[in-house]
Amino acid sequence: MNPHRAVNGVNYERIAVKTRLLHFGDDLCKAIEEYVLPNMKPGDWLAISEKVVSVCQNNVRHISTVKAGFLAKLIVKFVKKYPNDIGFSKAEKMQVAVEMSGRGRMVAAIILGALGKVIGIKGIFWRVAGNRVSEIDGFNPDSMYPYTEYAVLPPKDPQKVCRDIEQQFGMPTVIIDGNNINVKIIAQSSGMPVDKKTARLILLDNPMGQDDEMTPFIMVRKTS
Repeated sequence: MNPHRAVNGVNYERIAVKTRLLHFGDDLCKAIEEYVLPNMKPGDWLAISEKVVSVCQNNVRHISTVKAGFLAKLIVKFVKKYPNDIGFSKAEKMQVAVEMSGRGRMVAAIILGALGKVIGIKGIFWRVAGNRVSEIDGFNPDSMYPYTEYAVLPPKDPQKVCRDIEQQFGMPTVIIDGNNINVKIIAQSSGMPVDKKTARLILLDNPMGQDDEMTPFIMVRKTS
């Protein structure tokens, strides 16, 4: 990972913060206090993986609780496959999405998504499916154990999480959904010095990594 990135003529340093393996139900703010706060400087802001937020909220599903149905197995036959990311190619992961979205809405997403592809419009499937199902992570055989066996659901009230962190530590915060395909800003606190579009560009190469780096926090520092 290149720690430096220029966006709109401004240079930023992205400082990856290595932690221990955070477990289900861990206290997120205590982890920030222990690993991030000692190295923060005035003007820095914090990017947090949505996955670690959900893990600390214990907002997960074990694969033993998921049985892929016909609809999930059908959908995964048509989802886009990526050489460097599992995406939604695993039926059990898609089943979690079906349960979150609802069968009727998911069927509508399939039909409208297919029509969108015909006319050259991408992303309709996920927009129609809604309920933030595109943020589901996990069931990845290449991940670090125990995430091979767990689906990590979208964090609960991410905007409040950002707000609470900024209020407690005076640290502007964003939560990101990052992988090897794309980076999306899920939520950000009011004190962020850049807008969501700029924050996304600063983090677009996913400096947190996607394997066993254990760097769920990125401190972003403007250098020029």
